[in-house]
Amino acid sequence: MHIELPEKRYYSIGEVASAFDVNTSLIRFWEKEFDVLQPKKNAKGNRKFTPSDIKNLELIFHLVKERGFTLEGAKINLKENKKKTLDNFEIIRKLETVKAELLKIKDQL
Repeated sequence: MHIELPEKRYYSIGEVASAFDVNTSLIRFWEKEFDVLQPKKNAKGNRKFTPSDIKNLELIFHLVKERGFTLEGAKINLKENKKKTLDNFEIIRKLETVKAELLKIKDQL
C-alpha cells in the first residue's frame, strides 16, 4: 500500500487515518500499543504525527493488516528483527512503486 501525504512537518490524526483508510481510533490504539509511535501532543491534546511516525505507522500497518501479524507478533518482530523487517518493507514498497508505474505504461499503450 502506497501512502500519499503532502510534504509537511506535522500531520493531524485525521490526515493520517484517511491516508491509511482506517479509523482514527485504530491509530490511537496503535499509539498506545507500540512504543515506536510517539506523536507530539499540543495543549488541547491533539496528536501531530511527524514523518518518522508515518514511516513507523506504515511498517505497523504492513505487519498487522497486510501480512496478518497479531499485535503481539508485530511487537516482537519490531523488537527482535527491526532491521530485517525494515529492509523487506523497503524492498516491497519499491517493487509496488515499480509495478504501479508499469501498469500506468501498460494503460497508455
